[in-house]
Amino acid sequence: MAMAASSALQPERCLLPLAGPRRRMLPPRLLVLPHRRRGAVRRFSSRDSGGGPAGAVEKRSVVPEVAAERKGGGDVLAEEVEEEEALELRWPPWEGLPERYRLIGATSLAFVICNMDKVNLSVAIIPMSHQYGWSSSTAGLVQSSFFWGYALSQLPGGWLAKLIGGRTVLKAGVLVWSLATAVIPVVAGFMPGLVLSRILVGIGEGVSPSAATDLIARLLFAPPIIQNLGWESVFYIFGLLGIIWCLVFESVQELQPGDNEDILNLENTSAGSNGHVSSSVPSKSSDSSLEEMTDSLKDVPWGEFFKSKAVWAMIYTHFCGSWGHYTCLSWLPTFFSEELNLNLTDAAWVSILPPLGSMVITSIAAPFADNLISSGVDTTKVRKICQAIAFLSPAAFMMLSSVDLGLPPWVVVAFLTGGISLSNFALSGLYCTHQDISREYASILLGITNTVGAVPGIVGVALVGYLVDTTHSWSMSLFAPSIFFYLTGTAVWLTFASSEPQDFNKLASESLTESNQ
Repeated sequence: MAMAASSALQPERCLLPLAGPRRRMLPPRLLVLPHRRRGAVRRFSSRDSGGGPAGAVEKRSVVPEVAAERKGGGDVLAEEVEEEEALELRWPPWEGLPERYRLIGATSLAFVICNMDKVNLSVAIIPMSHQYGWSSSTAGLVQSSFFWGYALSQLPGGWLAKLIGGRTVLKAGVLVWSLATAVIPVVAGFMPGLVLSRILVGIGEGVSPSAATDLIARLLFAPPIIQNLGWESVFYIFGLLGIIWCLVFESVQELQPGDNEDILNLENTSAGSNGHVSSSVPSKSSDSSLEEMTDSLKDVPWGEFFKSKAVWAMIYTHFCGSWGHYTCLSWLPTFFSEELNLNLTDAAWVSILPPLGSMVITSIAAPFADNLISSGVDTTKVRKICQAIAFLSPAAFMMLSSVDLGLPPWVVVAFLTGGISLSNFALSGLYCTHQDISREYASILLGITNTVGAVPGIVGVALVGYLVDTTHSWSMSLFAPSIFFYLTGTAVWLTFASSEPQDFNKLASESLTESNQ
């Protein structure tokens, strides 16, 4: 038996495939086999081919390799090695992915964490209020404090991104809001500290743009965590997630303008030579960038913006829409729990339905508006139709929900879900008008209306809590103010809104000429 095995392993069969046609002959007792780890050497001798498990294992491992070499030689072995290495588990999982995909994935995850930290208090506020004996006014103050920081950081966030880069601002924002979230359980019994921590969460998230991840982040995780581990755990866990994200984000390299293959596969040529954009973008100092920004802000026709009736219509409409959105975002879980007598988990799960319905409506609103415009309907009329749907729908359903008709809870939930979902028609109404009237200053106009739109988060959320304490009526506290703003917002929008392009620079020049005459 030993002689048979020895004769089967002829010297010419024990070859090591090299990177080419050459092969090096090895001694008869040494066989190099492909393995998951390169450079691993396995020894086989005639004594091992006798009985025993080791001999059986090595026989099974040798025969296929010898057979493979007989079929195709060293090339087949090399291919098998590559296939085995391709199946190896890589760690970390994103190792080997193009940098652009890693950056997109990391940024998307940051937005999910952002929304988690933004809305988890709307669920946790229920057990927190019971534990600390807070009134609705106090709970409203705590929830509104987030929007203080959020509103204050809107414009500074854009400036900082210009000066030091969006990557640095995003990382700093995630770190700030994560640390501030993690300390909430520690300072919860000290009201100034709690308010300050929520302001810092708002500042951190204000400089980091959010994404449409409400369905994932809003309440999917908070209810089971709170019920099983306590309300404190939701802040510790979500805060820790942000800190971990910051550490992992360090491994994602910053894409430089010269990384042509990772960005747009642009060739390293200057503009004008063959149509490609130059990849050699000179870096600018912070001083020069600040100077350019200051000069550019001076050139913005601010006065003409506020002379336009269409701009004022956008400002007020944005304010009205934000009132309904922010107050419902903050208070619906409490409303479902106290008014509809749903437990914490049910109230939280039911609160997921409006953002879920919003996803459906969003996919309908855009094609609806585009089809109207394509069929020849005036753009201004299309924007007015969409915004009217966005405001009148929630107003109508809130009216039905606020009247005591003896409706079962699931009907009230269905009404509110439908109304809030239909409010997303505003994405084809108000939120398109900035671009319609001025492509050049669309971002500045959106910044103006968005800053004003953050005010209801500060005033409205706190006011709802105060009204609940004084009137003991959710209809008067939560729904009546929202209905008022939805109706007045509709009236202002239908009267003054316009999508006609406006040349604000020309208007500014004409005003300057008239003033000089």
